[in-house]
Amino acid sequence: MIGKLYLVGTPIGNLGDLSPRAADTLEKVDFIAAEDTRVTVKLLNHLGLKKPMLSYYEHNKKERGGEIIERLLSGQTCALVTDAGMPAISDPGEDMVKLAHENGIPVESVPGPSAVITALAISGMPSGRFTFEGFLTMNKPGRRAHLAELKTEKRTMIFYEAPHKLIATLKDMLDFLGDREIALVRELTKIHEEVIHTTLSGALKTYSEKEPKGEFVIIVSGAKETEKTYTLEEAISLARDFIEKGDSTSSAAKKAAEITGLKKGDIYKGML
Repeated sequence: MIGKLYLVGTPIGNLGDLSPRAADTLEKVDFIAAEDTRVTVKLLNHLGLKKPMLSYYEHNKKERGGEIIERLLSGQTCALVTDAGMPAISDPGEDMVKLAHENGIPVESVPGPSAVITALAISGMPSGRFTFEGFLTMNKPGRRAHLAELKTEKRTMIFYEAPHKLIATLKDMLDFLGDREIALVRELTKIHEEVIHTTLSGALKTYSEKEPKGEFVIIVSGAKETEKTYTLEEAISLARDFIEKGDSTSSAAKKAAEITGLKKGDIYKGML
């Protein structure tokens, strides 16, 4: 009988956010695959649990992934956890889930906290449409190329960043995106949780004068819609289209004026 892979969301700062179902799952599985066993053992100690664990992270995922799949195929159950939050989101667990599906192994979610969603919810930034960009690469040309692609992105953009890289990231964002409105969300669910509403230039000034501390979620406003500028000739052409659809000259000029922002009288005279 094939086992099952459980994706278990873990707290992003406050241990009180661990769900009862997550605790039950960690207790019942045969073993735990953890991004960092030293971090996960603290969670298990909090729950009074002892479980066999193995590490599964970016640099050993190919080798360790095969081992986990063999154990699952033999009938064992595994809980996949990251250091904090939901596994497989900006996390090597994504590859583990893909492997499980490819091998016909059932995958079950045990949802938990997610820094990206929590930060967006608390930020007050537009949340109707957003894009999660995760961590920018440490490679400077790659980071800049990524930001250049986002210059015209109209959705709210969400990034993760470590404190020691914050200033470099803010500089590159300012260079490539312009001086956007942003929210800096730090230390989510912890004692010093903070939401800072500012601009890229404002944040750069602030953290050039004081050392950034804590893990950051950077939420950046999307590009503004650029309004088309109409020439008088384009406005006249638009008015003539309305006339062809049955409008009077006066009515067509009025409609074209409302759309283009030009004066009705100028459009009317141009048609005559």
